Amino acid sequence: MSFILFPGTRLALALESLTGLSVGDALGAQLSSAGPLGSFADAGDPAGVPPAPWSWTDDTEQACCLITVLAEGDFDRDAFADELGRRHDPARGYGSGAAGLLREIRDGLPWPIAAAAAFDGQGSAGNGAAMRAAPLGAWHADSIAHAAAQGVRAAEVTHAHPEGIAGGVAVTVAAAVATAGRLDGRRPALLRAVTTHTPEGRVRDGLRVAGRLTDPIEAARELGTGARALARDTVPFAVWVADRFLDDYPAAIRACVRAGGDVDTTCAIAGGIVAAYTGADGIPAAWRSAREPLPAWLAAATAG
Repeated sequence: MSFILFPGTRLALALESLTGLSVGDALGAQLSSAGPLGSFADAGDPAGVPPAPWSWTDDTEQACCLITVLAEGDFDRDAFADELGRRHDPARGYGSGAAGLLREIRDGLPWPIAAAAAFDGQGSAGNGAAMRAAPLGAWHADSIAHAAAQGVRAAEVTHAHPEGIAGGVAVTVAAAVATAGRLDGRRPALLRAVTTHTPEGRVRDGLRVAGRLTDPIEAARELGTGARALARDTVPFAVWVADRFLDDYPAAIRACVRAGGDVDTTCAIAGGIVAAYTGADGIPAAWRSAREPLPAWLAAATAG
């Protein structure tokens, strides 16, 4: 089925994906700081959640910056870099590398130079481009190939390493495929499509392995859960979870929590993809209301 998305629809879809991303991020962050992951992971929904409010992290802040610059045509990398530099709050849990890069951008260093210089000139292979990418895919759900191309553009602002870029592409494509499946009324072969459109490298190798796995614990063991904060040990598992639990947001979040590792990031990635398929109504209402409100500057940028 082919379809055309108008700007208002694109924005609505992207915001629903953002809701899934931000709730997953905030809940994962609360559970990571509180410690008792097992009680939540094993509880029946909606039991076991921590008390509100749930503060979100840099995953959500960067995704909000991304949404403010979405528009028809190519992703505006200069505007995105400016938003990241202006909006980033070090208290939101940024890693030292990302915080330093964004300070340089804020101070006027062009983003291509800042991104290329990171990690002694290797560029970042981390999971930062992936954790914010799902709303971009929801916006471009009418063309998976175009979503992949825009995923590259969005990732390059902070990630010059091919694996960091591949992680952003994989999540962008996953959310685009999930959204298209929602609009088409059919559950998509998400993991297969993501593997097809992800550039060759270790992220794609992990996605290939993921296609052979069926058990969440085995998937966590084989693919990694973000403990190294790298795209290659975060994205294949998070996309596997989204594919496995595409119609069940709470189950996807619990699978990420049960696995441990970089829980707020795997929950953000999987949550953004799954919400692109289920819509915000797939997220328990109590979880949505427990999440800290999103920044006022996002509402101002998306109003009207």
